[in-house]
Amino acid sequence: MRHLIDIQDLSVEEVDELIHTAEDIIENPEKYAEACRGRKLATLFFEPSTRTRLSFEAAMLDLGGRTLGFSDAATSSASKGETVGDTVQVVSCYADIIAMRHPKEGAPFAAAQVSRVPIINAGDGGHNHPTQTLTDLLTIHRERGDLNNLTIGFCGDLKFGRTVHSLVSALSRYTGIQFIFIAPNELRIPDYVKENTLDPLHLPYREVESMEEAMPELDVLYMTRVQKERFFNEADYLRLRDTYILDPAKLAAAKPEMRILHPLPRVNEITVDVDKDPRACYFKQVANGKFIRMALIMKLLEVHA
Repeated sequence: MRHLIDIQDLSVEEVDELIHTAEDIIENPEKYAEACRGRKLATLFFEPSTRTRLSFEAAMLDLGGRTLGFSDAATSSASKGETVGDTVQVVSCYADIIAMRHPKEGAPFAAAQVSRVPIINAGDGGHNHPTQTLTDLLTIHRERGDLNNLTIGFCGDLKFGRTVHSLVSALSRYTGIQFIFIAPNELRIPDYVKENTLDPLHLPYREVESMEEAMPELDVLYMTRVQKERFFNEADYLRLRDTYILDPAKLAAAKPEMRILHPLPRVNEITVDVDKDPRACYFKQVANGKFIRMALIMKLLEVHA
């Protein structure tokens, strides 16, 4: 039995295999319509979510399986004081696989220690979000044709952005990757990402505060929102939330083939008139998320189309 807690739990070959399977699902959905018949996915979301939770549920339904779970910790026995470990041991009696989101870093890892079924980390605090990373990799692969030889800029909340941390970790294993981190001083990429991932591999990166400075170099621009729920001080959030706003004027210096990603939800860091730009891929990301999660569920359940 395998779990997915961190993107590094998958080898590069396994990631490439999942991308290949997801692309086959996109081309031949009917081939996979019964792959998980009789199987159940539980979604345990101790933290609010729209895309990730519904994407997991849609993925299981499109595989012919069923879903159960909760979307708010207040509606579960966690509100009575039940531990995550006990909740998972109970739910793993009812389901074949669990997708879990939790505001505390490490909670899915702790859950995996006691679960009878595979655990998928659907986001833990500001730490990791491996299935969003798989979604991002599938999107880049479909748009660019390759995951090597890219200059990618991450812009916004890089300190608390678990999607950023996971994607940096994943891309660090491909060749010819250059990172540009665009953030105010208060939201810079954490030292642990540099010390554990970038520096040991001697990966080229630089940190800047100007989006315009980096724009002409980028093959991919990964925008993020400043996350109100990660701040202890609302004044700091209000001061930083509008630091970077992507609009058509800022895109004037970008390459025609550059692609814009965003894990969503957005607040106002990308103006709606950017949505019409052919370089905007964030709603394609949403669709791709369902397909890569279908591939992942099949892999962890060891089922085949």
